[in-house]
Amino acid sequence: MNRPITSRAIAGYGYSPSYWGGPNGHLSHIHATWEYSDGRREPLTTVERTEVLRRLMDYIKLREGFHDARRGVGELDRDASNHHVPRGDVRVETVPDPRIVEPTDALITISSGCICGSDLWPYNLMEPGEGARPMGHEAIGVVQAIGADVRTLKKGDLVVMPFAYSDGTCVFCHEGLNTSCVHGGFFGSPEVGEPRPKRCGFPRRTERSLVLPVAADDALIPSLLTLSDVMGTGHHAAVSAKVTRGSTVAIIGDGAVGLCGVIAARRLGAERIIILGRRPDRIALAKEFGATDVVSERGDEAVERVQELTGGLGARSVLECVGTDQALGTAIGIVRPGGAVGRVGVPHYETTAAWETAFFSNVTISGGPAPVRAYIDELLPDILEGRIAPGRVFDRIIGLDQVPDGYRAMNERVAIKVMVKP
Repeated sequence: MNRPITSRAIAGYGYSPSYWGGPNGHLSHIHATWEYSDGRREPLTTVERTEVLRRLMDYIKLREGFHDARRGVGELDRDASNHHVPRGDVRVETVPDPRIVEPTDALITISSGCICGSDLWPYNLMEPGEGARPMGHEAIGVVQAIGADVRTLKKGDLVVMPFAYSDGTCVFCHEGLNTSCVHGGFFGSPEVGEPRPKRCGFPRRTERSLVLPVAADDALIPSLLTLSDVMGTGHHAAVSAKVTRGSTVAIIGDGAVGLCGVIAARRLGAERIIILGRRPDRIALAKEFGATDVVSERGDEAVERVQELTGGLGARSVLECVGTDQALGTAIGIVRPGGAVGRVGVPHYETTAAWETAFFSNVTISGGPAPVRAYIDELLPDILEGRIAPGRVFDRIIGLDQVPDGYRAMNERVAIKVMVKP
């Protein structure tokens, strides 16, 4: 048996303080690989490169003070034997069964779930010593028990579970912002936990319209499952970006949310839909969903290409479905003056240099965690009647014991979105 080996990410960079015409500077290039003790090398994933970049910037600020052009090295340790950092150690564990706590709770048995791309951030970036955290927040299941005050659900109902739970009664719920419910929260958070296969508690869940009028093995289940997150999130991006009939829309990100954003933009009547992505299988699906143009470049080159496609004006609506500073900077660079950016990628940056551009161009930047509960009534009929098929973003179905493999597949970009059948 080979002994466990450790590795580190070695990143070289060139640094120029004059890029912004001031003291802030930038990294002119970055190249990074995993370097093993036995001499092997392996490229970093995009998420790992982002973390190395962050640590390099911290190093530069500390050691060099943004004064002179330098070269340096940033290091990111990885224990290849247990994959705790930065690649995730995902385990399927036996946990206590949930139970009815509040009279407004419901208990369901999960029949379908899935892995979310947003969970790849903690999968890659959790630090040692943080302990385990629950993962997962999207599910469909059958009601097994209800609290004494539940009037709108009954045992045996098949329900979809939005990633944020809400009571449906507070002022924010009535305004359609269920993610800010005063009695709500998020599945997958340390306070609440994940929707545990095969049983899950619905805190304060009393909303009848979450009931699905199909069987748990219906062919529409994959598309109905997207109502728990990605289809609603893609729709939220389009709504936040003010997509209207006949408009030109640009979508940054070819993951499940970006692809659902294509569906949403098309559904809202966009005439031209530009997808910014580069993976052939995802681009092919985006075109089938309604994308009319493809931009495979990134950064400044992507901005230039979109400007060419739009006659130098930019897109009226931009959907930012990634969450990095580069993605937001690109979004602001390609939106036309007076346009809107719908931001739904979970942000992993402190600030961006593009805010000034957005200000002087009167660009509206909106969005956040999607109140998918508020969109179910609108989107559900289109799925049931076959007008949209967002379930096509699932390109792999696994069992519960294969969940660690599912995370690896999504992290390595060999799967778009993985469905889990307990």
